[in-house]
Amino acid sequence: MSDPRRRQPPPPPPPPEPVPDANTTGLDGTTDTRDPPPPTAQPIRPGVQPNDDGGFKLKFCTVCASNNNRSMEAHLRLTTAPSPYPTISFGTGSLVRLPGPSINQPNVYNFNNTSYATMYNELMSKDKRLYATNGILPMLERNKGVKWGPERWQDWRIGVPRVGKRAPAQQTNLDPTTSGQPPPPDGAASTDADAQYQDDKGYPGTEAGTVDIVITCEERCWDAVVDDLLSRGSPLNRPVHVFNVDIKDNHEEALVGGRAILELADALNAAAVAERETYVQSGGGGGGGGGANGFDMGSAGARAGFDERVPDILANWQEKWPTLPALWTLAWL
Repeated sequence: MSDPRRRQPPPPPPPPEPVPDANTTGLDGTTDTRDPPPPTAQPIRPGVQPNDDGGFKLKFCTVCASNNNRSMEAHLRLTTAPSPYPTISFGTGSLVRLPGPSINQPNVYNFNNTSYATMYNELMSKDKRLYATNGILPMLERNKGVKWGPERWQDWRIGVPRVGKRAPAQQTNLDPTTSGQPPPPDGAASTDADAQYQDDKGYPGTEAGTVDIVITCEERCWDAVVDDLLSRGSPLNRPVHVFNVDIKDNHEEALVGGRAILELADALNAAAVAERETYVQSGGGGGGGGGANGFDMGSAGARAGFDERVPDILANWQEKWPTLPALWTLAWL
């Protein structure tokens, strides 16, 4: 009988239909004037929460420069898919930078203590027409429905539970009486002092503060993540696969990248489910629940079969998405 761990993943779905070219603007702290976007996908509506079909799920982390455009579109895709994934997201920049009235006048915010609602209200008061036209206000409106505000990868305390209220630094909002900004509208995530991790999309499954897969959206972000993981010294001794899917920084291609990342996540999770079952049936970790627990906890020995399949999964995915150059490495938390 053939080894079930060598089974090939299911074939990918047919490619999406192309859309006309569009002028785009860099949104994650970069200026992008490169080639037109590849085929895009139909957008999904923020706030839609499909039913979870249960079963084992890998935990994902999406990363871009400012945790506003590309990583947030991927975060939304992963958490509103027909079978949602536990997901967190971060930025790797020193500050959150959003386009301003000119390339030399960006809007700059701090990570971890500025909410998307704060950014939205400030830019709305500055120039509603400008920031609605360039897509910043719709982007922030989407982000408000996904999580509280942008977080910085380098400040993430790996393995520290993400439960209850956010850290004090993440509960500070602009005071309308001193900042000159209008108060957040009703229904927005405006009570920053009450912001909790459980309000984030994709929260169930991320409580332990660990992930299985990190997907960055730009090579410099991939470099920053890998370097940071090396500098941390692997305190948990837990394997983590770090991918880069190179996505140009604009609204249209963030949609393309979000769909591509979801397809990669589906392929990886399907392989993980198969390898988990194989590991349990082989008596790994003592058999029965012990084997499943070892795989679920990220034991390197339990996940060896899955780790071996990842390069082939990525190669098959890259054939489907040749316009999104990818990188991969196995690192440690």
